[in-house]
Amino acid sequence: MDLSSSRSIFGRSVGKLAPLAISLLFFLVLSALIPSTEAYDSLDPNGNITIKWDIMQWTPDGYVAVVTMFNFQQYRHIQAPGWTLGWTWAKKEVIWSMVGAQTTEQGDCSRFKGNTPHCCKKDPTVVDLLPGTPYNQQIANCCKGGVINSWVQDPANAASSFQVSVGAAGTTNKTVRVPKNFTLRAPGPGYTCGIAKIVKPTKFVTQDGRRTTQALMTWNVTCTYSQFLAQKTPTCCVSLSSFYNDTIVNCPTCTCGCQNNATQPGSCVEGDSPYLASAVNGAGKNSFTPLVQCTSHMCPIRVHWHVKLNYKEYWRVKIAITNFNYRMNYTQWNLVIQHPNLDNLTQLFSFNYKSLTPYGGINDTAMLWGVKYYNDLLMQAGPYGNVQSELLFKKDPSTFTFEKGWAFPRRIYFNGDNCVMPPPDSYPWLPNAASHLMSTSVMTLLTASAWLLIYYV
Repeated sequence: MDLSSSRSIFGRSVGKLAPLAISLLFFLVLSALIPSTEAYDSLDPNGNITIKWDIMQWTPDGYVAVVTMFNFQQYRHIQAPGWTLGWTWAKKEVIWSMVGAQTTEQGDCSRFKGNTPHCCKKDPTVVDLLPGTPYNQQIANCCKGGVINSWVQDPANAASSFQVSVGAAGTTNKTVRVPKNFTLRAPGPGYTCGIAKIVKPTKFVTQDGRRTTQALMTWNVTCTYSQFLAQKTPTCCVSLSSFYNDTIVNCPTCTCGCQNNATQPGSCVEGDSPYLASAVNGAGKNSFTPLVQCTSHMCPIRVHWHVKLNYKEYWRVKIAITNFNYRMNYTQWNLVIQHPNLDNLTQLFSFNYKSLTPYGGINDTAMLWGVKYYNDLLMQAGPYGNVQSELLFKKDPSTFTFEKGWAFPRRIYFNGDNCVMPPPDSYPWLPNAASHLMSTSVMTLLTASAWLLIYYV
């Protein structure tokens, strides 16, 4: 067979396969564009927020239900100003009353005479009540201002509930219709909610533990998070230093924004400015818009990783988290770190620790957070706006090295947001002359110099 005939055979084969290939390509592109309800987070593949809707009793024109949001995410929590939950009614339902939450709008209730419903909107939006709400307006797990802690860090406070009395609805399991188009903002976008699925009724155990009751009807909604869908600008960055190199690698310039007082006056404030107090207590005092200290990176949060000491069988790292935001105290903060030596973490000082294994048996990811009543609150920018810890690692002779930036983390998350790392070619490399152990005096001097510079940058 000559080359021309071979080409013709291949040409006919490709021609027959072309429609199939085009169809397959179209399907893949379409699949990528359709939002998926599967977990988006590679470090927490099974993490989600599950909304459970339990009908507890029937009423003459509807039902009373308890709605609970369970945060099954290992490290991502919902911080102030809290969650906002929405949905679309399947029929012409109204909300007669609520306990533990409220809708943001009443809507048009003009068709009702006498008793007026709490909300008549086809697509209500619900928010949590604030702490300090009168006792008769509360139920269990309500009234936290929409704040829900993560499952690993604080499982006792990883849920939020409210009670809703629904009218103009079905009064039996066969006539009730589940709501549609659930949306969750926590506090901004990023969550995608699936459809409501009817499941086995939830069972409850009485306080004395001697009797079990169950809901009349239950449906679940699963919501998963994607930082890509959130379309957030970076909120944190990472800087690096080491005892074996006097180079300090700062956060990349303009990581979270740029200083531009010409077009955006007041976008940042100098830490030693005489106008600092007036800026902090100005018009945006009660908002959650960051007011950050003027830095080259303009991030509210910086995480600094310092390779501190080298021993014969161990090596030590110091971590410092600095808050540059004058309007935010970070409660229940946490870090998630990826590093290949985390499976040999020997000791941790002043932080809590939990190993995360998102890929099965690979132990290269850890979650760190503050000790309760000690450093679990990261104060706003200022002299107290930082927390620190040290990590002691045992060396694995088969993998350990200080060369080529191996001692620095691969990824760091703060409160679930991926922090911007410096480019790898800028890392403090191990000098040729430093291949042998440095003297203690030299290491101490470089360490002190690095931390002095970091403090003032």
